[in-house]
Amino acid sequence: MTCTVIVGTQWGDEGKGKIVDLLTAESDTVVRYQGGNNAGHTVMYEDKTIVLHLIPSGILQGKESILGNGVVIEPNSLLDEIKGLINAGYNVENNLKISSQAHLVMPYHQIFDSLKEISKGDRKIGTTCRGIGPTYEDKVGRVGLRICDLNDKNLKVKLKEILERKKIEFELFNKFDIDYDINLENLYKNLKDFYNKIKNYIIDSSDRINDLIDENKNIIFEGAQGTFLDVDHGTYPYVTSSNTLAGAACVGSGIGPTKINRVIGITKAYTTRVGSGPFPTELKNQEGEYLRKVGNEFGATTGRPRRCGWFDSLLVKHAVRLNGITDIALTKLDVLDTLDHIKICTGYVLPNGELIDRFTYDGLEEAMPQYHVMPGWKTNTKGMTSKDQLPFNLLLYIEQIEWYIKANVSIISTGPKREETIIL
Repeated sequence: MTCTVIVGTQWGDEGKGKIVDLLTAESDTVVRYQGGNNAGHTVMYEDKTIVLHLIPSGILQGKESILGNGVVIEPNSLLDEIKGLINAGYNVENNLKISSQAHLVMPYHQIFDSLKEISKGDRKIGTTCRGIGPTYEDKVGRVGLRICDLNDKNLKVKLKEILERKKIEFELFNKFDIDYDINLENLYKNLKDFYNKIKNYIIDSSDRINDLIDENKNIIFEGAQGTFLDVDHGTYPYVTSSNTLAGAACVGSGIGPTKINRVIGITKAYTTRVGSGPFPTELKNQEGEYLRKVGNEFGATTGRPRRCGWFDSLLVKHAVRLNGITDIALTKLDVLDTLDHIKICTGYVLPNGELIDRFTYDGLEEAMPQYHVMPGWKTNTKGMTSKDQLPFNLLLYIEQIEWYIKANVSIISTGPKREETIIL
């Protein structure tokens, strides 16, 4: 039995979807443990490209796929995703499971998300405005709606109370001429229709997952976003609204921490982030544009261009420690194929002139990166499937990354497709 957590080590978009899909072949179940449809996992194999926002990518290989209690679910997005997968020939009916304890993203959450983002002015967080943050706020405030509430005889009463409260909050907060028109009867009808469409998928996910562990099944736990978007350990306040670390897999799926025996950190061979916030190695020049263009660095959910920069070993080393990472899957090495020189950030110079060799949250906005410059390999590596094919300078780059981050690379991605992978 193995319980493997897949976690991003940077600011998300590291290629978790591909690695989960790859490892699913040897697994029985895939569990999504946090986040909502503000994330996109892209899986490519043969001539197919599938982008998933909520449903675990294990569904593509016919494996049981569970949305855990830590996930927040927007009804229309989930239904659209289910419909798209069924139309594409995937067996959703037998394989998808949804936690009865998962919270719902409601229309008013999306409205408040837009309001809050606009109100921040120049200090925008960079949220997708899909209502994820306000949903988690209501969850913590104990005024949220869960999947199980949809079958409660008092659902309409609950909705009425919530809508009255939200209308007052909206009127106090709204300064931007955003419309608030949520009808109780329509919302109630839509939620009951939604429940009737998904009721056969609903389970007690904690019971199910623990039963699978008792049966010695192999389980993958996948999150959304990356380590430094974690609400506690990320570059706050430019973070998401949930815990993205490997430890959140236990809370978001309902298992004990002693059940986890492997944590794979997905790491891009350079660094990207979407939205606002500090980014010491960001390249605001032609090199950054090159990485964005060749790496196709545009959000799978929003299409927003990602900010690009060199590999930050301090960032990833801290992620290794925060998550208890056992090994690394290194992705997008092929994007660097044509570069003459490649840089690894190995230190920061802080505003006071101090040189440090570890990640810091204080002064990160002004920190100046110090680099180890390495020669490029100037060889087309896209699609290689054997370590013996890799050029010497690429292997040297990997060795240097391993040395700086204090973790071993066990998987190398040489392209976006499932088959473009090397297992070390």
